[in-house]
Amino acid sequence: MNNYFKHKMRGKSPVMIAGMIVFGIVAITGLAILFGFVVMWLWNWLMPEIFGLPLLSYWQAVGLFILLKILLGGCGRKGHHKHDEYSEHKCHDGKKHRKDFNKWSQYDKFWEEEGEKAYQKYIDEKNGDKHEATEENQ
Repeated sequence: MNNYFKHKMRGKSPVMIAGMIVFGIVAITGLAILFGFVVMWLWNWLMPEIFGLPLLSYWQAVGLFILLKILLGGCGRKGHHKHDEYSEHKCHDGKKHRKDFNKWSQYDKFWEEEGEKAYQKYIDEKNGDKHEATEENQ
């Protein structure tokens, strides 16, 4: 997993990484605040009129959401029936293989040695196949 993050952050300055972290924190906080207001608005609009329940304050709405999330939604993927799909994936042969990000350590070396040539060969083969297929159809 370490190599995966190194690959994703390659070429980014520390300032840019810190900016992404700060933006993420601000975005999550903003969404949490907005979601509290949405829960409060929906409750105060529907529940008192339909069921005769009292109005909620903002913090009561946030607390209610957290309580319902704990009781009904759980606190993560633990015990989730699709848990294996997140940590493993099926290959074309039907067998499950764990994702191995250690392979990324060889990526840069491969690209420097063979990447451009292999990519150009692939493009030429694909373009050649298209030309052959169009000639056969005519």
